[in-house]
Amino acid sequence: MITQTQIEMALNHVNDPDLGQSLIQLGMIENIAIDGLKVSFDLVLTTPACPMKSQMRDACIDAIHNYVDRNAEVSINLTSRPIDTQAADEENGLKEVKNIILVASGKGGVGKSTVAVNLAVSLAKTGARVGLVDADVYGPSVPIMFDVTKQDIYGEEHNGKTYMVPVEKYGVKLMSVGFMVEPEKALVWRGPMASNALKQIVNDTWWGEIDYLVVDMPPGTGDIQLTMAQAIPVTGAIIVSTPQQVALADVVRGVQMFRNEQIDIPVLGFVENMAYFTPAELPDNKYYIFGKGGCRRLSEQMGIPLLGEIPLVQSIAESGDNGKPVSLWNGTPSAESDAFMTVAENTIAEVSRLTRE
Repeated sequence: MITQTQIEMALNHVNDPDLGQSLIQLGMIENIAIDGLKVSFDLVLTTPACPMKSQMRDACIDAIHNYVDRNAEVSINLTSRPIDTQAADEENGLKEVKNIILVASGKGGVGKSTVAVNLAVSLAKTGARVGLVDADVYGPSVPIMFDVTKQDIYGEEHNGKTYMVPVEKYGVKLMSVGFMVEPEKALVWRGPMASNALKQIVNDTWWGEIDYLVVDMPPGTGDIQLTMAQAIPVTGAIIVSTPQQVALADVVRGVQMFRNEQIDIPVLGFVENMAYFTPAELPDNKYYIFGKGGCRRLSEQMGIPLLGEIPLVQSIAESGDNGKPVSLWNGTPSAESDAFMTVAENTIAEVSRLTRE
């Protein structure tokens, strides 16, 4: 006779590869059912696209065979439930948003918006419910990169208050200041005006159930960034950079901003954009035009994970200009889409690790 206690003790020998704790301790094993030698249970992942899911499933089966009964018939249902890192806020549209991730950069021109857009699309491809806020008030890019430049924003009442309804495309809910101004007109706003507008865009949009709300922040470490970081319940921040030293110096300042005691936002990791160039005709070659491994070295020095390296490829820029992010790939994977998916998977792992430490 196999008992539930035996199964739990066996599975206590199986660790999550990222977190280093047992699946039982982490609450990742649910609904254990036993019928003679037949054993079934749910293995709850933080994302359906978890790269370690096959490894963990096989480890569970091996543990039951080794510690309980070699003849046991083990059936594992792989399911997912993203971690919730914030308490529900009854006062605004973030009530059902589980995680807010800021995508920031110390300076402009490093591809921060490209990373934010493709991160959001990649997260949605894992099966997560995703939103994207274009908070780059002076240079909103989301309308162009999603091909939604001409959008009417509608209102919807919840709890006696009218909220804006986000635009949806490619499985991502979108809100941008670019939906509210003419594309050819410059926004001449002082810092407080811009900060208040961004807080309103985030809080007065009814997001509904969202696992990951990605916020494309303005570049730099000024007043707008400080206000936004303090105004919303942020899970963590991602800092985007290119490999050259002048960009990395700004990354250090960005880390210091988030680690400031008045802000105290965890840095989930770095993304190195334009890391290398690979010609289409020489797919095995890498040319480090802007320097090699700058973010990796900084990652090691500061003890902050490197979430991924994005190649310098013309198709990434072209897909953004055409309103079809390269992460979509529509059944034809590429090195570029794989690179962004790696960033998404590592981001999910870091959020999970952060909330379980």
